[in-house]
Amino acid sequence: MSVLANFRESLGNLIKKPATLAYPAAPRPLYERTRGHVAIDVPACIFCGLCQRKCPTGAITVTKPESSWRIRRMQCIQCGACVEVCPKKCLALLPEPTAPDAGPVEDEFCGAVKTDA
Repeated sequence: MSVLANFRESLGNLIKKPATLAYPAAPRPLYERTRGHVAIDVPACIFCGLCQRKCPTGAITVTKPESSWRIRRMQCIQCGACVEVCPKKCLALLPEPTAPDAGPVEDEFCGAVKTDA
């Protein structure tokens, strides 16, 4: 490549807009069928544990006596298996991604209260 071609390429890169986004300052667009995170409607949940047994990564833990439902967000692969098997249809796969964090994110829902574990 000649010097002139390199100069033309460099100048073009200065004029074009960047190919990447400044995430999380500029949120990425959510496309149809984007898999973001699993959400639960706790009052509708009967804590049967089917979602826990169906989860291929073991990201969900259900404790019926304590009425608690826990998910390790960074272990979940958003496959939707738990959503499909739920008899009460209280689980949903929402398009918004889990917010970035330095460590593992674990959400626990007890009854109608969410606690961060």
